Amino acid sequence: MTSVSPAVPLNARLQLGHAAVQRVADLNGVDVLHIKGHALDPSITWEGRSSSDVDVLVRPVHLKAFLGGLKEHGWSHYIGFEAGSAFEHAATLVHESWGYVDVHRYFPGITADPSRAFELLWAERGSAEIAGIECPVPSITAQILILVLHSAPLDNRMRGARDVEAAWAHATPQQQAAVNALVGTLGAEVGYAAAMGGLENYRDRPEYALWKMLSEGGTRIDEWRARVAAAPTPRAKARLMLRAPLVNVEHLTVVRGRPPTPWEVVREFFARPLRGIREEVRAWRAGEGRRR
Repeated sequence: MTSVSPAVPLNARLQLGHAAVQRVADLNGVDVLHIKGHALDPSITWEGRSSSDVDVLVRPVHLKAFLGGLKEHGWSHYIGFEAGSAFEHAATLVHESWGYVDVHRYFPGITADPSRAFELLWAERGSAEIAGIECPVPSITAQILILVLHSAPLDNRMRGARDVEAAWAHATPQQQAAVNALVGTLGAEVGYAAAMGGLENYRDRPEYALWKMLSEGGTRIDEWRARVAAAPTPRAKARLMLRAPLVNVEHLTVVRGRPPTPWEVVREFFARPLRGIREEVRAWRAGEGRRR
């Protein structure tokens, strides 16, 4: 695994990372939008907000060329799309000098066709100078929406609350109206409701269960059921059901800091269902306790 040199301070490394990633995009004729972190407009963020990696959203038809260009310039694979999250939306690469970059092929919560969604965001893009390089960024309206969607999962709730306070609560009525309009245009109603309230109004949407689990908590079995329900095609549903029992070897590698041995993979294969059963039992007992 590639290790990141501690010689470059984090804040400088992140800014240089944005610049390095944009340089690769320019050399390969790739369209990317820098999102979150140093790409945020100062008017919608809060003092002291920090990040740990560079995030970019790439035009879907440019994805292969972009990943290839990154690898040619010293970035190596860290976590793939399927192993990264329940949405399978981003792959992570790492560079020994510039740290980590999350390459998004779409943004969680936006259900419009990824190519159409990117084109809509690209058409209204702005620019931010980061480490002396002009980096394309979404419009302020889109930046607010991205922050709101990112705040919905429980794992992001603490920082997300501050993001929403800075970006949404301080927005003008005109800005809020523009965000609400963009929600409809990008099909982001369910993720938006998970963050801002009103999720139960979308019980008929296939992605409802996944956002409910992510925003309110649940077991591993809950997550896989929700992921299958949200999958757009029978083939995608079948693929998820076949993968559910398998060990996420990339995640295990990150947790251990090294590739697991074959024996460790086998042991994890049998340990996962036992953890799942224990989680279900605890959830059932907690539910029983609340009903008493």
